[in-house]
Amino acid sequence: MPKAFQPTVYILASKRNGTLYVGVTSDLMKRIFEHRNGTFSGFTKQYDVKTLVWLEQHATMESAIIREKRIKQWNRAWKLELIEKDNPDWRDLAEELGFDALV
Repeated sequence: MPKAFQPTVYILASKRNGTLYVGVTSDLMKRIFEHRNGTFSGFTKQYDVKTLVWLEQHATMESAIIREKRIKQWNRAWKLELIEKDNPDWRDLAEELGFDALV
């Protein structure tokens, strides 16, 4: 289980093979809560992107930001491959962190 305050790169999806969002945070639990509750306007709220489908923890925020920027430059097929390598069923990983299932 990820630590609350640890640099993390993550990917959210609207559904399997749906709209993707790549982000970085030092507090994954807080950020997932914000995305799920639409507490700030932006891309994820506009396109209803809430399902945590991939995450990767880093030792430093600097390395996490570098990784996030690289992944954002990838083509869609590479991002899908990254997700499906570790999460072939597109489970909502946030549920494993204690969040309720999305309806």
